[in-house]
Amino acid sequence: MNASAHPPISIAVAQLNLTVGDLVANADHIIHAIGEARAAGADILLTPELALSGYPPEDLLLRPDFYRACARETARIAEAAQGIHVVLGHPAESASGRFNAASVIRDGQIVASYYKNLLPNYEVFDEERYFEAGAVPCVFECKGLRFGVNICADVWESGPAEAARAAGAEVLLALNASPYHMNKQQQRLQVLRDRIRETGLPVLYCNMVGGQDELVFDGGSFALDRDGRLAYQASSFEERIDVLRFEAGQWTSAVMAPPRALEAEVYEALKTGVRDYLGKNRFPGAIIGLSGGIDSALTLAVAVDALGAERVRAVMMPSPYTAQMSLDDSREMVRRLGVRYDEIPIEPAMKVFAELLAPQFAGLPADTTEENLQARIRGMLLMALSNKTGAIVLTTGNKSEMATGYATLYGDMAGGFAVLKDLYKTFVFRLSNWRNRQGAVIPQNIIDRPPSAELKPDQKDQDSLPPYEVLDAIIEAYMERDESPRQIVAAGHAEADVRRAVAMLKRNEYKRRQAPVGIRVTPRGFGRDWRYPITSRYQDEF
Repeated sequence: MNASAHPPISIAVAQLNLTVGDLVANADHIIHAIGEARAAGADILLTPELALSGYPPEDLLLRPDFYRACARETARIAEAAQGIHVVLGHPAESASGRFNAASVIRDGQIVASYYKNLLPNYEVFDEERYFEAGAVPCVFECKGLRFGVNICADVWESGPAEAARAAGAEVLLALNASPYHMNKQQQRLQVLRDRIRETGLPVLYCNMVGGQDELVFDGGSFALDRDGRLAYQASSFEERIDVLRFEAGQWTSAVMAPPRALEAEVYEALKTGVRDYLGKNRFPGAIIGLSGGIDSALTLAVAVDALGAERVRAVMMPSPYTAQMSLDDSREMVRRLGVRYDEIPIEPAMKVFAELLAPQFAGLPADTTEENLQARIRGMLLMALSNKTGAIVLTTGNKSEMATGYATLYGDMAGGFAVLKDLYKTFVFRLSNWRNRQGAVIPQNIIDRPPSAELKPDQKDQDSLPPYEVLDAIIEAYMERDESPRQIVAAGHAEADVRRAVAMLKRNEYKRRQAPVGIRVTPRGFGRDWRYPITSRYQDEF
């Protein structure tokens, strides 16, 4: 029967924020969503991929007890699914293996199950480590309409969607735990339109939302008609349950969130990452070491917007090299934001360390050692405050610094969570200007003045690094797109700049391995999807 001949059907999309491993609370959250969907008259509730366990569960998936606990909570959800079909994402174990599953449950029973066919093993994904691949399509019927089920990567390539259509599906439901990076939503829409061209099936795409360690899930659930027309678009970065109507072969929804500017998108990702990292790990608040520079200023703004001023503390630790402008701008910013602010001068500690080390350094010239001591004194003070209060230190380094090692181990790298770790310096400026257009919280002096670590007189970042516009373009090409130095030079960059940037990137891998986890917002960050050896003598060809 043609889909247009069926009676109308209502489907609820549960764009949920779940916590990895919190199975009972996640099940309660899903059961609450079932009640809300049923009250709204929905015939089907669609949840995200691995909604029960949260995503990604990583090596929890190697533990047999974890599957037994998931099975218990799946049964409890099934009992709650009275009078409604629920498509539940969960880990499943059977005699044939362990699977990334979607089960269709109703009235206490699992009426159909689907095992993810295509297991991604690239970027931040390593599902081949944990799961067996399914091979059988899943189609279930509700009110005479036949629905096919796919899970996330299944719709990114040809095959599983066509198999669902061949098995009789008239509509495709896709469960997803698709992490955010810049411009990801446009990619998702294009991929699903490709599947529609191949199958002719209208699609409903449900995505997870929330932060999980370095990953942020943006939601952005949507529906496409069989001609690829966008018929429903959920707001990103927020939990919600939306009910759509499918009638006469088309989706109908009153929800159509407008697209966000890239800066707004990235800022929301950072807020979500901070809020959920602290919230899910039960940190009472955040501590940020201010420097008077743009990185710590933007980190402070994000933290306050994510957590509220009452949960954020700023500490300024001036040295003899700290400019008065840095102090004045920091004081002005904390006044605007209303956070607790303390100043702890580090000159007394610098003198003590100098005296302690004088016999060891006798006859040796001053160099970066003395500069790094300043950073390490500050890191020690921040960690002492963290230990005493329980608040987590948010580090302020950016991706340009992480790439080149322009940061001090156990100094400005000391802390628990790196908010700007995946933002290039050029984008830090861009995002700071955007944030000020929403309300000027960062003093303009901080944005306008040349960046400086202020560890010696008249120091500027560009004394040690190529201009950030040049550096960031080279790092992005080499690190994110795997372009060779020859390609980067051929694109117009000076060979000397490329050699310098690539050399800095390679020799600082040991630092990055010791850096705190940070929020991923680009297609490739220094985290799960960057796995280069520390000890390596490979030399790129120029």
